[in-house]
Order: sequence, then C-alpha cells, then structure tokens
Amino acid sequence: MIAELEKRARALKRDAYALYIAARDPRVPWYAKVFLGLVLAHTFSPIDLIPDFVPILGYLDDLVITPLGIVIALKMIPPEVISEARQQSEELLRQGKPISRVGALLVIAVWLIIITAIVWSIVRVVF
Repeated sequence: MIAELEKRARALKRDAYALYIAARDPRVPWYAKVFLGLVLAHTFSPIDLIPDFVPILGYLDDLVITPLGIVIALKMIPPEVISEARQQSEELLRQGKPISRVGALLVIAVWLIIITAIVWSIVRVVF
C-alpha cells in the first residue's frame, strides 16, 4: 500500500512539472493557461494556502486541492502536448523543484485580504 502511494505521489509530482512545461506551449488554450497559472502557483508556492497546523483543513490543500487542480488542468491540455511535457518533466525532476515566488505572493495576498476583512469587521462592530 505504501509503495502504491509513493508511486502515485511520484506521478503527481511528474504531472505538476509537466503542467509547468505545458503552460508555455502555444498549443494550450488561453483559458487553460490561466487555470494552469493558478494551479502551478498553488502547487509550487513555498507557503501553504491553509497552514498545516490548522486541524484537518491544514492538510486539505495538500491532499485534495492540489491533486484535484492538477487532474483538472491535465484534462484541459491537448493530449500530444501533455505527452511531450511529461517526457520533458522527467528531465526537470532530475534538476530540482521550481519554486513559485508568484505563488507565495498570491498566498500572502489572500491571507492579507482575509485579515483585513476580519479587522474591518471588528472595527465596524466596535465603533
């Protein structure tokens, strides 16, 4: 069972890299590129959207949101493009993981918006 989970994790990682490559391909439709950008920013961000220390929800993005986003994105890309991208991703995997600074900034922006909304709500109630 653990070997099967490791195999699936490697395939998911390979597909994430393949999406990274496919996002730059001109054969991918614009709407897929927009979705790919969001999925890749979340996947490669060094900061979690929901921090892992939050009970249950902390692992939700790692166990559900990321794989689901990758699966949906893979369906949006033409088969020949994703096949070529998967081959190239094998080489990329050997070089190391790309880190999305844009993804980190997006996560920080989401958290700032949430915190601002909470503070604004409290200030309106108190004053």
